[in-house]
Amino acid sequence: MAYKSLSAFIDALDKAGELIRIKEFVDPVLEIAEITDRISKAGDRNKALLFENTGTGFPLLINSMGSDKRMCMALNINHLDDAMNDVDALLKKMSTPKNGLLEKLAMLPQLGKFASWMPKVVSGRGACQEVVMDKPDLSKLPVLKCWPQDGGPFITLPAIHTKDPNTGMRNIGMYRMQVFGPELTGMHWHRHKVSARHYNEYKKLGKLMPVAVALGGDPVYTYAATAPLPENVDEYMLAGFLRKKKVELVQCITQPEIEVPADADIIIEGYVDPNEEMIWEGPFGDHTGYYSLPDWYPRFHVTAITHKRDAVYPATIVGIPPQEDAWIGKATERIFLTPIKMTMVPEIADMNMPVEGVFHNLVIATINKEYPGQGQKVMNAMWGAGQMMFNKILVLADGHAATGIAIDNYLALTKEVFDNLDPVTDVYFSQGPMDVLDHSCSKMGFGGKMCIDGTRKTEEEIIKPRKPYTLPAGFSADALQQGYPEITSINAQLMIRHNIPVLFIATQKDRAGHIADLHKKICMEAEAVGLKMIIYVEHTVDAHDIADVLWRFCNNLDPRRDHLYGGQDNNILGLDGTRKTKKYDGFDRDWPNIIVADDVTISKVDDKWASLGLGEMLKSPSLRYKTQLYGGGAAVLDTDRA
Repeated sequence: MAYKSLSAFIDALDKAGELIRIKEFVDPVLEIAEITDRISKAGDRNKALLFENTGTGFPLLINSMGSDKRMCMALNINHLDDAMNDVDALLKKMSTPKNGLLEKLAMLPQLGKFASWMPKVVSGRGACQEVVMDKPDLSKLPVLKCWPQDGGPFITLPAIHTKDPNTGMRNIGMYRMQVFGPELTGMHWHRHKVSARHYNEYKKLGKLMPVAVALGGDPVYTYAATAPLPENVDEYMLAGFLRKKKVELVQCITQPEIEVPADADIIIEGYVDPNEEMIWEGPFGDHTGYYSLPDWYPRFHVTAITHKRDAVYPATIVGIPPQEDAWIGKATERIFLTPIKMTMVPEIADMNMPVEGVFHNLVIATINKEYPGQGQKVMNAMWGAGQMMFNKILVLADGHAATGIAIDNYLALTKEVFDNLDPVTDVYFSQGPMDVLDHSCSKMGFGGKMCIDGTRKTEEEIIKPRKPYTLPAGFSADALQQGYPEITSINAQLMIRHNIPVLFIATQKDRAGHIADLHKKICMEAEAVGLKMIIYVEHTVDAHDIADVLWRFCNNLDPRRDHLYGGQDNNILGLDGTRKTKKYDGFDRDWPNIIVADDVTISKVDDKWASLGLGEMLKSPSLRYKTQLYGGGAAVLDTDRA
């Protein structure tokens, strides 16, 4: 059943033992985020948090969807695959040929379901408009400042409503909003987003652009705002399908062109003037685990703030994974698997986006392979599929039916991929549109991509036989490291324990061409015989921490620019996942710092922890990353050293 309100969801979390109520005052400036970061990474102690004393008239809910269980509760399902199965069953029924009259008549109930999911505009005011602020003032909301280098407080969980001025088609998206004053925010619309296209259309027409922001209500609304839907599909139709009940909408008070959920908690109404000078927005500690750096974005002028009498302010934080957004991404991975299979990649068996890849950076797909070249066909189809165009590293493997390996069994799947891989013929490099948050691209929003085709090869695809990897006799990672003082740590455990020919090396780069020179030399060592890939990360990273290695590597790599080959047969692939500088790499863009809490905030939270009702104190996750910072700002200077 659909939740009648965000408060109903809170009650459900409470009854399930998934919520902690914090009555002590906690400052929305940095402290709430620090507490949430500790809890979200705390395993069995990971809970939703309701901060009841925020110094404003509104309690704040955070981390409400920050686990598999809570994400399922938000969508009213038992398992994320349940939503996938519902979509699968619906699409199969709708797409099956109907030959006779009876079969066609049998489809009428399905068509009726479509009608029951469509959003409905109702007359009068909704619960979201029970209270109208005399004068709109964003400072009355507990807006978070999450990280020390953030440009200011940000609204982090807004469902932003816009309409195409020509077609009237509605779009609901989720974009951060930096608060600059009581009635002014930025509107962080990336160039690829639908709302940005709406903005451009209003600019052509010379008209003010009405916008409304919904906060709270049924958590399905929040999820729908993040979903990668085609432009012509209403997000509230998806919400209606997921909650099995249509969304009721009401007109905004000062922006009547826009409709919002009647049962939302808080509505912020306003407009964007496309002809107005933009505002310098950011930095912001983003979901990549790095700061996204400031840039120019449109101004949003607030004309009204309305809310329920018992409104709760919903928020989230993003940063070094895992965070709440990882579970929202997992829901998308499951729900949209069937549409991808049915419309673009029918041979796909399963898909997985590891948390360390922060969504677009790393995608694993298994396929039911039937003919040579099918891996390349899937690669091209996926890179042309909606937001999958932002994918940086795509790994392909055979499906479970062929291998018996589950897609989330990363170790077994890695072994399978590398047994089937020739790094020279089976790794493909391309370039194309990238997420504007990808700091590794030489040009913003445009960079390299890589596909690793680890499927079993047909006779037509084989130039040289794939040989099982055998660890060279007398192999010593320590001996290898001793020969190269710039290497700070080596991880050869995949080679030693599992016969997977991959080596992880952390390196202190100190000259132009350093990684290329090092790769050539290492590839000629006896220890490198049979190796297929070496992944290089910066010296601040512990090469033995695979999760951190993958997170930093995926963020810092532009595959087309940063790959190199070495070895006797030039067949060992090296991938340079170190940070790039102008001095050593000719990299002209600013490079961002990773996100950590400041010492003062950590100390404040330590001091008040015992009064929060959160159990034994958890150490700040930021402490382990302090040594990995370059300087103290959001952007790294070439002169900064860790």
